[in-house]
Amino acid sequence: MDSEWLGAFADSFSAVGTVGAFLVGFMLLRREHRREAERSEDARRVQAERISAWVEMTRKADGERELAFHIHNASGMPIYEVELPMPAYGDEEQRSEFIGLVPPGRTIQRPAPADWLRTYVEPEPVQIEFLDSSGRRWSRDEQGALSRTE
Repeated sequence: MDSEWLGAFADSFSAVGTVGAFLVGFMLLRREHRREAERSEDARRVQAERISAWVEMTRKADGERELAFHIHNASGMPIYEVELPMPAYGDEEQRSEFIGLVPPGRTIQRPAPADWLRTYVEPEPVQIEFLDSSGRRWSRDEQGALSRTE
């Protein structure tokens, strides 16, 4: 009787150990998948983090002052379909300043709307939307927060 009880206990202990080992292995696998997903997202963000846009007063060749948008691509790849969403006032329809392509390592300048001169004080970030070299769409707001958009 004792040997039967001992055998049953050993079988039960073995079964619990097998289930426990499976659960620990499964939890470790899930954790590793989560880490890999985070690393992949970080790798995707590398190019997007190197893109910035701001508005700043510049001097034209004739010496006249002009307010201009600056779009800087500090990455090693071009960005595409670059747009600067313009603020809509009242019931105005939302519009964007389309820039197109910004080559790697370059800063592109485009004139800002003349009505922005009234409120300009100093250089400040502006919202930008663009496609990275892998075709993912990104948006950076005026506070510098970067987010992936669909």
